Amino acid sequence: MKALNNDVQRPKVGMPKLVRVGVTAALAVGSIALATQQAQAFSALAIVNGITANGGVGVSKDILYGDEPLQDLDIYYPKPLAQAMKTNTTIKQEYPMVVFVHGGSWESGNKEEYAFVGQSLAQAGYVTAVINYRKAPEHVYPDYVEDTAQAIAWSYKNAKRFHANPERFAVVGHSAGAFNAVAAIANEDFLKPYGIKPTDISAVIGIAGPYSYDFRKFSSVTAFAADATPDEVMPDRQIKGAQPPYLLLTAEKDKVVYATNTIKMTQALKAAGVTVQTSEIKGASHATSIGAMAPPLRWVNDVRAQVLSYLDKTLK
Repeated sequence: MKALNNDVQRPKVGMPKLVRVGVTAALAVGSIALATQQAQAFSALAIVNGITANGGVGVSKDILYGDEPLQDLDIYYPKPLAQAMKTNTTIKQEYPMVVFVHGGSWESGNKEEYAFVGQSLAQAGYVTAVINYRKAPEHVYPDYVEDTAQAIAWSYKNAKRFHANPERFAVVGHSAGAFNAVAAIANEDFLKPYGIKPTDISAVIGIAGPYSYDFRKFSSVTAFAADATPDEVMPDRQIKGAQPPYLLLTAEKDKVVYATNTIKMTQALKAAGVTVQTSEIKGASHATSIGAMAPPLRWVNDVRAQVLSYLDKTLK
């Protein structure tokens, strides 16, 4: 993600068949250093995906949640579920579900680059949707938030198709994706057109999100309308409707999105009577605050442990 200091191919229609996520840990994880700057962070995503052991999880690719380009997602399945689906075994258990929204300054990134997050959460027992959304500068706010809301609602309504329980349903976002996730849920107007409300979501986790900054002073200005103001678009100023609980995480060494964003978002949520928990990811940069979600990199920091602890507490 470009510094926010205050802080395709057309998919196939329908339900694809289950495929295996075939990845082997061919690189020595001890030699990998994820960069703190975003340009380097994105080049490291291929490394992260390349060393993430699949753990037996399965994935269904390129499922449409809308009619526009990039309105698609991938669904990752825990190992027991993937095995049962492949062998046509009767499936009686319903799993908790997570929707993950990636970052990238609203201009870059895609669901394939964040496959390691889907794999990681599926390994922990969560059916996980990793979504795409339309990007700036062709699509400015609120398009990418509306896409996120649509993907959340689609996943919620279709959870049972993937053997997931919509009553145990969370949304997780990183960086610009955390903005999208929080904005789409904090203001009930985004979910309303798709027939759900914020309290249908069991929990929201934002990781290093730019929820409260003046985008007009940074290169990210291209992701917003020319006449837009922070008061009109920042999630900390757009809370509307009853809310689920939130966990907002900051990275201790983040030089891209400053902790003031989380501080202000937390204050606004609490002022609206929302339950909010905050925590710092010790030793994490902006890049490693998501990179360490990959199980082979869990030694880098404890973001995976913190995310899973909160999800286990709220969904299981």
